[in-house]
Amino acid sequence: MAISIVSPSGSTVDRQERSLQLALAAARTAADNKGQNVVVLDMREQTPIFDYFVIATGASRRQLHAMSEEIDNVLEKEMGDHRQGIEGYQESHWIILDYGDVVVHMFDEEARSYYDLEGLWGGAKRVDLNGVI
Repeated sequence: MAISIVSPSGSTVDRQERSLQLALAAARTAADNKGQNVVVLDMREQTPIFDYFVIATGASRRQLHAMSEEIDNVLEKEMGDHRQGIEGYQESHWIILDYGDVVVHMFDEEARSYYDLEGLWGGAKRVDLNGVI
């Protein structure tokens, strides 16, 4: 059974379609803020907890903060979604933005290599970002 939600524009969309829209908007925003190696993993076949991971690398603490703040702005103000949690903002080696069905992971290079989420969740399909970023 598909669950429908009302988007900020007032139209009804499928929950999974909405999750993909949020993930792509987060990926585009990370790339627009000079995020590197931006990846979206489709997690729907891996876990029932969330639909998508967005993963990006930042070159500095300042850049990671800028990416996280801009993603918040876009997803909350432009898309009408609300962040459920944030972790790592002060330490700024790995910032996690939790939007429920979409989880955004922003790393510095060393932390991304160390935690290797793409390897850990190797069975997840990558979403094609051609034309998105």
